[in-house]
Amino acid sequence: MQCIGNITKEVWQDYITLFLQTGICCDAAIITNSPPWLLASYTEGNLFQLTQEEIQILVAREGREKLFLQGITLAGTKCLLIRDNLYTEGNNTMDLRTKGQSQGSQAVTVVQIESVYLVVMGKKGTEGGPLNLKAFEIAGYIREAIHQNVAHF
Repeated sequence: MQCIGNITKEVWQDYITLFLQTGICCDAAIITNSPPWLLASYTEGNLFQLTQEEIQILVAREGREKLFLQGITLAGTKCLLIRDNLYTEGNNTMDLRTKGQSQGSQAVTVVQIESVYLVVMGKKGTEGGPLNLKAFEIAGYIREAIHQNVAHF
């Protein structure tokens, strides 16, 4: 696990801002699993309401198959699991879709970056594929920042 404790909240927040500027995202958060907490989020979205329990379920390595059957809740919004490669080396992504919303569903992508996770929700009409690709790209920038930060200590 890389040292993320030396990266400031402002830096995490900058990554949220960077992702929101892509134009395909309406909400984003960066979470960690050790302990489960929210490092940064878009305050005008809903993901800032992610609970520790939701984070624990999302990033748990055990019992992932039940997520396909039961779905997952993020910030109180029920989601269907479309694809789970979160712990597949080289991919490290998970695709979800919100459900039960009167105005339609939205794509959600989660990307693991060392011991942090980028959670992004696409704007209405954004497909999961392009959202996943953009999240994977931004994750590369975050991964680089983590490695640079570790190299300085």
